[in-house]
Amino acid sequence: MGSSEEGVNSDLSMILPRVLIVSRRTVRKNKFVDFVGEYHLDLIVSYGAVPVIVPRVSGVSMLLESFEPIHGVLLCEGEDIDPSLYDSELSTFTPEELEEIRRAHTSDTTIDREKDSIELALAKLCLERNIPYLGICRGSQVLNVACGGTLYQDVEKELSRKILESQRVKHIDYDDYDGHRHGVKVVENTPLHDWFKESLDENSMEILVNSYHHQGVKKLAQRFVPMAFAHDGLIEGFYDPDAYNPEEGKFIMGLQFHPERMRHPSTDEFDYPGCPFAYKEFVKAVIAYQKKLNSEANIAKGPKLNKEQENKRRMIVRSFSIAKDMYIAGSARTQASVQQSELEPGAVFLQENTAYSVLSIQQEKRLKQMGATVRNGYNYKKLKLKDEREKVGRSIIGNMSVEQLSDMMSFYLMMAQFCSQLLEDKLQIINLDFATETDMS
Repeated sequence: MGSSEEGVNSDLSMILPRVLIVSRRTVRKNKFVDFVGEYHLDLIVSYGAVPVIVPRVSGVSMLLESFEPIHGVLLCEGEDIDPSLYDSELSTFTPEELEEIRRAHTSDTTIDREKDSIELALAKLCLERNIPYLGICRGSQVLNVACGGTLYQDVEKELSRKILESQRVKHIDYDDYDGHRHGVKVVENTPLHDWFKESLDENSMEILVNSYHHQGVKKLAQRFVPMAFAHDGLIEGFYDPDAYNPEEGKFIMGLQFHPERMRHPSTDEFDYPGCPFAYKEFVKAVIAYQKKLNSEANIAKGPKLNKEQENKRRMIVRSFSIAKDMYIAGSARTQASVQQSELEPGAVFLQENTAYSVLSIQQEKRLKQMGATVRNGYNYKKLKLKDEREKVGRSIIGNMSVEQLSDMMSFYLMMAQFCSQLLEDKLQIINLDFATETDMS
């Protein structure tokens, strides 16, 4: 039974899409320990993907190809990002202020350049390949920096001190770490609005979110659109509207809060029904991206032919070879000297693959060169649309309105261009196969 279950699990790991998650490093018993929060892993698995943990180990940023295929990337909590990666100017903080920030946020202010390197490389890979990306907390900051945005090195000192005390927001509370919440206003017509719609009051458009950070987005990268703001104006969520369509495998988003941890005390019940939707839609995009990637790979590689299919291919190539010889030789080599069975495969291929195409004069000429002489042109005549179909078509079109005719003409002009290019490509492939077979013979 054990070996059977192992086989099933192995099959699933090959089938399910892979989501890369970079671990966070801590110290336990004087040794480094890498970890990822279980809520992230649980949600990824529950929605149908496999989490693949990328350890924060020196040199991993140069080995990311070893983690292929990558169908999605989830980046979450961690230390502050190295300010030199997004701010070329020297910090405006005094040494005393910097020391005060370090004392207040001891666990976050230690810069981890190796983690920065790994995560920025993954973020840029996602942006280059349109791989689904979900950034939570630090992960949202990494995404913004990867796209040219900047961060507040300390929200309280850089943002809060510039606004009225009544507008200030407490973004982290170490005395009530998991229980602390603050309000954010959700922007309409964004994914966040869709997920939390049933929990939003139409007047305030607010939800309460958890908060574990002292840094945040200062200048939002140009490609992104905000989805939520805290009362002090800090952006709490953003996405790329041009790269958001989970059904088509598109998802690029950053959330400053942790929806996976917004749960009632001592239970696993979420604060709002919309909390898990970021993960649900993210994994939906990951699954769609995997399917698209597999489809493109199959097209690129082409189908693998079995013995019967390979024999059929060779017969078609030979048929076209004979037809071409007949065309070039003219009366010097008549059809009488050729077995009918040798021409049949080419005739059938032409009939099945181009029977309903509207061919240009140039394409007809090419077909003649490649096989119009097959079976005295009998099958080539079948390439023309039959009179009965033409009559039916004319009757239907005659009853269409001007708008319908205009739309139909636009559509078929587009399809004609597509078919023309596709036919040209197929004929080139046939030419290549013919040349290969000729060289081999």
